[in-house]
Amino acid sequence: MKKIKTALLSYGMSGKVFHAPFLTLHEGFELTGAWERTKDLIRQDYPNVKRYETLEELLADDIDLVVVNTPVDTHFDYTKKVLQAGKHALVEKAFTTTAEEAEELDALAKAKGLKLTVYQNRRWDSDLKTVKQVLESGELGDIVEAEIRFDRYNPNLSPKAWKESANAGAGVLKDLGPHIIDQAIYLFGYPKSVFADIRTLREGSVVDDNIDILLYYPDKRVRLHAGFFNKEMVPSYILQGRNGSFMKHRGDVQEDTLTTGAKPNLTDWGTEPEALSGILNIVKDGETVKKTIPTLQGNYYGLFDGVYKAITENTTEPVTAQDGTRVMKIIDAALLSSSTGQVIQL
Repeated sequence: MKKIKTALLSYGMSGKVFHAPFLTLHEGFELTGAWERTKDLIRQDYPNVKRYETLEELLADDIDLVVVNTPVDTHFDYTKKVLQAGKHALVEKAFTTTAEEAEELDALAKAKGLKLTVYQNRRWDSDLKTVKQVLESGELGDIVEAEIRFDRYNPNLSPKAWKESANAGAGVLKDLGPHIIDQAIYLFGYPKSVFADIRTLREGSVVDDNIDILLYYPDKRVRLHAGFFNKEMVPSYILQGRNGSFMKHRGDVQEDTLTTGAKPNLTDWGTEPEALSGILNIVKDGETVKKTIPTLQGNYYGLFDGVYKAITENTTEPVTAQDGTRVMKIIDAALLSSSTGQVIQL
């Protein structure tokens, strides 16, 4: 099996929790190291890898793939340098800070014949995989309305300064927003227009922390919400079809399990509690049918396997730069809509 030599641009939570465990689980990747300006944390976990003191040192090394997992407002500049150095790139969300930046990176990757993937790991969450299965089963009939939420209860400001400072990549719209926007496109396609209400509700906050976005389609409307004042959680996925409804709480266990230091596997990984199973309530042959839907397993390994195949077999990236650009176009439209109070055509 060809080894894809891979380096991380940071080794904080995302590198330690979301990337390194899967890069070392997949036999096709070789973790070479991480860029750490002052610390040397990666070698505490992986003693045989390198610590790069500068980006230039990292890009000069024999590396095939670079994971851009730095703050959002650095994504464009760093990814551009990675691609110009002839390396493939896997870029955290939000992909960039604007759709224009996203389009430029997409064009650069294509011009150089490189693979550029957006790290939308939530497509491999157990809950979303189950929602997609129910949608594709056709039991709900035509969908007329849907809601996707990413709610938390955390009124306190983050200790990470870059998340709370007024920079182009800060705020919940570019933090949790890309997840639910990407999921909406993944499930329902690209909408025709957008309306948004973006607010700042936490005391002392200078960045947006509460978003409501309406995506308009010719035959349906999809509402997206994310915020920090949801102590009693409501279902994160609500599908309303002509035959009935499906509701599912956000139940994927991967992030919580990874933060304990547990390592992923290919057997029972990503199995969520049965108590969080979704409820399907439909009319079938004139009779009401209400049942629980077993939740599929989640596993972020699928994303990394898709990246591996894209590089080694020249297949399409599991989440393309075009996918990332579409998300950024909706984010740009949401900002304009919230500031003007108007529906924005895409």
